[in-house]
Amino acid sequence: MTYLSRIRINPLRAESRKMLASPRVMHAAVCAGIPATPDTERILWRLDADNPHRPVLFVLTRSRPDWKHLVESAGWPDAEGEHAAIRDYLPLLDRVAVGREFAFRLTASPVQNTKRPQKATPSQEERLKGELARGFRIPHRTAQAQLGWLLARTGRCGFDIPPARTDPPIPDIAEPDSTPAPEVRLIGRDHRSFTKPGLRQPIVIRTATFEGRLRVTDTARFTQSLLDGIGPAKAYGCGLLTLAPLPGSR
Repeated sequence: MTYLSRIRINPLRAESRKMLASPRVMHAAVCAGIPATPDTERILWRLDADNPHRPVLFVLTRSRPDWKHLVESAGWPDAEGEHAAIRDYLPLLDRVAVGREFAFRLTASPVQNTKRPQKATPSQEERLKGELARGFRIPHRTAQAQLGWLLARTGRCGFDIPPARTDPPIPDIAEPDSTPAPEVRLIGRDHRSFTKPGLRQPIVIRTATFEGRLRVTDTARFTQSLLDGIGPAKAYGCGLLTLAPLPGSR
């Protein structure tokens, strides 16, 4: 079984401020919601803070979770409403089919792999001195590069992003060879830096949040992308692809 959870976070609580400030702390709180050890199943999560006063945490787990600890320490335990909604993920997976379209949101960590960074940091320079120096994972910094990273990976993830829906072109005005842009937009970019015990250098993650419309091209690959996530830094709130019906669809 797989479950998608939606948890309301109260940003004024002392514990929630710690989690909101550090993806490492949030990851630990998320892992505490499942009875198994964290290394026994893939856990994906994403924090949506469109309204910073009412952030929402989404979590995808393979086993049924218990979020009482989050509600009590970082939510509104005595307030009305559904504090932590847990839904079976199977009905959504059953709707996945080639050609079906969905609205989507994804927070990812767009990166590129290189053997030698153009502007190496002191720690990277030390690694380059080694005889068996591995490649480097360098974050994309511009919006254009981040969007290009997503578009370059859609095929291997089992979907594509169709052209944006536009009104019919006006005769004698529209350019005949113009191609509509893909229906995706970059709605948020962030730069997170936090410490981890045992590491001298802080962990730095650049994230990009995308919204748009996608079309399924390969059911097996798309299902795998939903369950396993897209891109690196999954432990720190990246990779969870969520879907919603398009307006007017059933």
